[in-house]
This record gives sequence, C-alpha cells and structure tokens, in this order.
Amino acid sequence: MNPPPAEIGAPVAEVETPALVIDLDALDRNIAKMAEFARAAGVRVRPHAKTHKSTAIALRQIALGAVGQCVQKVGEAEVLVRGGVKDVLVSNQVVGERKLRRLAALAKEATIALCFDAPDQVDAASRVARDFGVTLGGLVEIEVGMERCGVAPGRDAASLARRVADAPNLKFMGLQAYHGRAQHMTTHQERAQAIAFAVDAVRETLEALAAENLPCEIIGGAGTGTFAIEAASGVYNELQVGSYVFMDTEYARIRGDDGRPYAEFEHSLFVLASVISVPTADRAIVDAGLKSYSAERGPPWVHDRPDVEVTGVSDEHGKLKVGPRARPLSLGEKVWLIPGHCDPTVNLHDWYVGVRKGRVETLWPINARGASI
Repeated sequence: MNPPPAEIGAPVAEVETPALVIDLDALDRNIAKMAEFARAAGVRVRPHAKTHKSTAIALRQIALGAVGQCVQKVGEAEVLVRGGVKDVLVSNQVVGERKLRRLAALAKEATIALCFDAPDQVDAASRVARDFGVTLGGLVEIEVGMERCGVAPGRDAASLARRVADAPNLKFMGLQAYHGRAQHMTTHQERAQAIAFAVDAVRETLEALAAENLPCEIIGGAGTGTFAIEAASGVYNELQVGSYVFMDTEYARIRGDDGRPYAEFEHSLFVLASVISVPTADRAIVDAGLKSYSAERGPPWVHDRPDVEVTGVSDEHGKLKVGPRARPLSLGEKVWLIPGHCDPTVNLHDWYVGVRKGRVETLWPINARGASI
C-alpha cells in the first residue's frame, strides 16, 4: 500500500494528486437519505461493498441502520468481517473448495450467506460447512432479466431451494433477484418495465416455494437506479444498493420519473487532479488518466466547470478542452473529476481522502482493494 496522499488537517490545495477524494458532507447525506427511505418504505438496506471496498464506510452505513453488507468476492467478505462487520452476503456463486473453506471459516465469526443456482454448488457448500461445524445461509439466485447467473424462476428455483433447505449445515434464507441491466436504462419507464418483469419472476417463485412449505426470509436485489421501484413492489424486502454513496456520471445520465436528470443522490466521490501542462489556451493536461479512474463508461466530467471537458485519456494523462469563454486553467490548479463508473475507479486507489470545509478530515484505507478472489 502506498502512503496516503495527504495529512489530516491539511488544506485541499496540499493534497498530492491524483487522489481519490470524498466530500464527507455529501457522503453522509447520501447514506442518511437511503437509510431514511428504507425506514419509511419498511424495507431493509444491505449496501453493496463492491462499490466502496471500505470497512470504514460499511460501518458508517450500518450505524445508520443497514443490516449488513453485500460483497461479490470471498476476499471482500474476509476484509469486512475482520473490520467488524457481522452480517455479510456474498451475492454471487462461490465455486471451489478453497474459497468455500475460507467462507466457512468466516461463519465462526459472523453471519455468512451465499447464492446458488446449481445443485452441485449446494452440495459442495454443505460438505465444507459440515467439516467446519458451521451453518451457511443460502439464497437461490433466479434469472430476472440480467442474463447472467440464476436459475429459472418458479418450480426450478423452488426445487433448488428445497435442496438447500435439506442440505446439512445450510439454511435456506431466500431469493437473490437482482436486475443489474435495469439500473442504467435511460428512462424511468424502461426501468419500471424491467423491474415489473423481475417482480413477476419473484412472485412466481414465491408461489412455488409456498407449495414446498419453504418460508422466504430475504428477497434481495435492487440497485441505485431502481431501488424505489423494488421497495414499492410489495415483494422485495432487502435493497442491495451500492453506488448511491458516491454516484458517478453513468447514474447522472439516467432520467427520473419526471423526465429530468436523476438526482436522488449527490456526487461525493472525485478524482482530484492537477494541471501539469497548458500547451494552448484551449487545452490543458492533468496528471490523472486511466490509472486513476475507469473510463469504460466514458471519460470523467469536470465538476463545477461545464465549460471544461475531458476529451482524451491515456495512462497518466487527461486532456481537457477549455471552452472559448471559460476561465483559463493555470499550471498547478486542482481539478475535481467525477468518474464515469465509481466501482472500478475505487479499486485503483489505496486511500480515500475525506474532506470537509476545504480541509482533510480523515484518511481511510481502501482495505478491500484488489480482493478479487
């Protein structure tokens, strides 16, 4: 791990760049807003740690009512449990004896669950859990339109749920029904139609589970783009939202139910960069490129400077086009960049620099960075 790019108490102007910066006021408002929404809607929040990869942020979410955390990888679960998180769902399939043994070891310290979409996965997890003398929770993942993992809803899902319920040292806990493709559909109508399909799949499966006399404690899914739709469905009871804590340009591009830009949450995550060259009046170069932010969803936006645009990125450089009426950029000037996709951007950094009122208030290690197995 590299040393942090700033010292606590330092002004933002002294932060070494490129740095991953959090506006702490905006972060706190985002976490509180989702927590209040969940309380009012009567649903639980289990935020997705694959977004922030940080024990500090996970504990912040739990302090405001989150029931635990989701992760995608066993390595992420290990980091969170070591950091004090006591309820973790691996919202993914875990395949391989060694990974299952690592997961079972965690169940001695915390409540651990994982997802299944095939009988062989169930049998393997049961054997390992029995060897360790622990119980693992199991959710059956159903296909709801994501076209990724998931068993067919209805009878196929119920049959797999019965296998989980009957397996030694496993506990059937519910359904994983996440529709990731719906999250960034541009219009609210498109997202609502996609989630309606997912809700129908869940209801079909609940009927099949009832025929098997299998209770369903968790019906999880939802994301930052659709959480309100799932919460209003009457079937989902756990929201696995992730990006809401930070937001990014991909979410800023979608539309709300009024047709206006989606503005449920604030941008709180930025890549702070410095201008290192001003070759011409209309072009400036910053010291943050592909090794500082993900660009598969487009280049970052320049915060609070609509007259300045990132037009090109390479490994260590970002090319900025300065509008004809814009205030010129000067050598050494700090530029706040909003990443296109927050999750992979976070995974490029070792530290969060938390700022408030123009000064560094906290430094958080991104302690689950690179936990990809």
